Amino acid sequence: MGELSLVAKITHVPSMFLSELDGPRKGTRQDAIDGHREISRRCRELGVDTLVVFDTHWLVNANYHINCAPHFKGLYTSNELPHFISNMPFESPGNARLGQLLARICNEHGVETLAHDSTTLAPEYGTLVPLRYMNADQHFKVISVSALCAVHYLNDSARLGWAMRRAVEDHYDGKVAFLASGSLSHRFAQNGLAPEYALKIWSPFLETLDREVVAMWQRGQWKDFCEMLPEYASKGHGEGFMHDTAMMLGALGWSGYDGRAEVLTSYFGASGTGQINMVFPVTPQNGAAIPAPQGSTAKNYRAFPRL
Repeated sequence: MGELSLVAKITHVPSMFLSELDGPRKGTRQDAIDGHREISRRCRELGVDTLVVFDTHWLVNANYHINCAPHFKGLYTSNELPHFISNMPFESPGNARLGQLLARICNEHGVETLAHDSTTLAPEYGTLVPLRYMNADQHFKVISVSALCAVHYLNDSARLGWAMRRAVEDHYDGKVAFLASGSLSHRFAQNGLAPEYALKIWSPFLETLDREVVAMWQRGQWKDFCEMLPEYASKGHGEGFMHDTAMMLGALGWSGYDGRAEVLTSYFGASGTGQINMVFPVTPQNGAAIPAPQGSTAKNYRAFPRL
């Protein structure tokens, strides 16, 4: 069957786009761009055909959603930071078949998920910025998954990640990468102070917290991290409430994961937020089995403690 070949936690800071342009920010995000290109190189080497991006800029207020249109093309301007990303061209092939498969298996495992393969909805920049550096030649197919989940439990997002891996490994006939696209701490600089914090973290507390989390990931302290994730997401102003991270860890095996993360782009500050590119070795899932959610008809359901 299929294979989950690579998993990564990635940055998507819009200053990466600014870094390409002439001006005072030119070249300042080259390390982040290089990290994306290294992920792309590894995916090509592994034979990956599709990048599945957990996008913390795609806000949803009910269910989980998958954008699996057959093709994406357009010009993107950020409504959040239009002075950072303006008229950025994008184009990538989609993978409607895999998107529908992911949704079906998630639903079978008790996570309500909708796939959209006939839609005019374009991806958000949590997907588009990484694709600019990973998929400029349209080598990979692309799927975007909603990960700014306003009214969702983190454990359901972990469950989603677990089910998506089951879909790939048990039912797909290709190789896939999962990319958790979101920051660590995400407390933006106060209005008027953004230039001062362009390359800095908002506070010593948040920087210390982030650096300890990175160290935990490198040491493989997954049980401890999974227990602290809800509080970290709250007190650390986690981007998208850190649902992308929960999805990623669910796919890896949650607290039963036994890999140690590798840093590709060292931790850095961006407009007050904490950013990084890290790769997580894919090992067998060892999550504990618990009953299905109330009302679910899923069989052989495996999931994670409620967060």
